[in-house]
Amino acid sequence: MSGTRERSGAVSLPTVSRRAVLGGAGAGLAVGAAGGVWGGRASAQGSSGVSLGAARVPFHGARQGGIVEPAQARVEWVAFDLLSSTGRPGLVTLLRGWSAAAARMAAGEPAAEGENQIALDAGPSSLTVTFGFGASLFAKAGLADRRPEALAALPAFPGDQLDPARSDGDLWVQIGADDALVAVHALRVLARLATGLAAPRWQMSGFARAPGATPHPMTGRNLMGQVDGTNNPRPADPDFAAKVFATGPDWMNGGSYAVLRRIRMLLEGWDTLPTDRQERVIGRRKSDGAPLSGGADAVERTPVDLAATHPDGTLAIAPDAHIRVAAPDSNGGAAMLRRGFSFQDGLLPDGSPDAGLLFAAFQADPARGFVPVQQRLARGDGLSRYLRHEASALFAVPPGAPESGYVGQPLLEG
Repeated sequence: MSGTRERSGAVSLPTVSRRAVLGGAGAGLAVGAAGGVWGGRASAQGSSGVSLGAARVPFHGARQGGIVEPAQARVEWVAFDLLSSTGRPGLVTLLRGWSAAAARMAAGEPAAEGENQIALDAGPSSLTVTFGFGASLFAKAGLADRRPEALAALPAFPGDQLDPARSDGDLWVQIGADDALVAVHALRVLARLATGLAAPRWQMSGFARAPGATPHPMTGRNLMGQVDGTNNPRPADPDFAAKVFATGPDWMNGGSYAVLRRIRMLLEGWDTLPTDRQERVIGRRKSDGAPLSGGADAVERTPVDLAATHPDGTLAIAPDAHIRVAAPDSNGGAAMLRRGFSFQDGLLPDGSPDAGLLFAAFQADPARGFVPVQQRLARGDGLSRYLRHEASALFAVPPGAPESGYVGQPLLEG
């Protein structure tokens, strides 16, 4: 944490490094971590002594923010398509402007002279802004020969009911903050900077448990009421970087690939199930997230024993239980870093809630991460009958930018 320094009309805020924000271990089920914990922000004033609003995540660095940091209380996703007149020079202008504005807002400073400053008194509130490139961007920017193989289109999965209007896109922006006003303000700033260069394609908003809502760090719950975030790869794992971050091509070294899914939960049907039935579908106790294979003394982080049986010889974790079907051991070791948020978008025409999970999975290669796991889930996961995958996208998330540069510069100027 650095000291403070004065600027015109305000005092700059203490900095929380990404390492400090990470804290301890985090987690996530394959359908997403709707507020999973990486340690850290247990109360409105964390162990670093920095208040919730004053907490900062630096924008510049080797990797973009919004990947390994704790899920903030609010997220905004928006995809843009380049205008036909933009081309590569316009894309450079856009990303340079976006990066500069994001860096200022992450530091708790106004995005630009004369901007509306609606979040000026809210602090940066752990604001992160993450940029991603869709497969369609490369041809439009004259970079078709530099599109990475890992950005190949995702296959069709059984049961998908995807809306093309809410899927894909040339550019993706993820904005996270612990104050909704800060996140929405950043969204408005970046959308204004895109005027004349790119048009919004779709937008989604989500939320997670607010820091300080529990007396100590706890794994969050999703809208099904399940503890959701126990088995994510952890930064301390020796193979964490190999699972999450790409090593090539050159401009993507240290970046990641983000798979996005809007997953509506069929809550009216789920809520009618007795608790023990819900637990069998997931494979964990609803009260504390302990695996059903662990016995009465199990806790959330008790290792799952997929071979455990009841006295009558039946499997303690059902053959179609979510945690069995999603486990790396069931998918050739496939793993990804889940970072999900709940959404509640009102009611559907039939009166049922339009609610569920905004699922993001970061990985070194989707063909070895998300794709094999989702193929298995779509075929054999008992939870699938209570879910509808309604939107999908895949983006290359480049590494971060140095203070003198912008995100994507090695691709656009290399």
